[in-house]
Amino acid sequence: MLKNILAITGKPGLYKLLSRGNNHLIVESLVDGKRMPTYARDRIISVADVSMYTTGEDKPLNEILQTLYAHEEGKQCGLDLSKATNDDLRTWFADILPDYDRDRVYPTDIKKLIKWYNILVNAGITDFSVEENEGDKAEAETNNVEPKQQAHVEKNTAKATSAAKTGSKRTNVAAKKG
Repeated sequence: MLKNILAITGKPGLYKLLSRGNNHLIVESLVDGKRMPTYARDRIISVADVSMYTTGEDKPLNEILQTLYAHEEGKQCGLDLSKATNDDLRTWFADILPDYDRDRVYPTDIKKLIKWYNILVNAGITDFSVEENEGDKAEAETNNVEPKQQAHVEKNTAKATSAAKTGSKRTNVAAKKG
């Protein structure tokens, strides 16, 4: 579900991907429901691609959101961000993710996590799983290729096949004339 939820640098809140155009994406704000185009100049990232630093390996945001959802019992976060001190934020976050890296995760990161969580819960998005297209995954596993690489291979194969067909037609036409 989180693959279609986007964060846009310089714009508050989260956005849902609605459509793709040639040079833009159409997104809808999860806060107020307004739709707008975004372009290549906008820095856009899928929430599914975000992770947080821990003392071990980085933890994907979807796992942290699931833990937070269980901790808050499906409700909005009860921590008041306007009154919370940095120590309050760190103590609260240590309950959610005990092994987070205290040197690289800043209080502003924790505030953003809480804001995003509240936006998602208000929008009724409580499935924090990362979707994978099962067809691409199964086919890629049979070919021992990653799903993104598989799509790239298929695209290049289609181009090569098309070029080969076009080239053979030109050869036949040239042979008839000559």
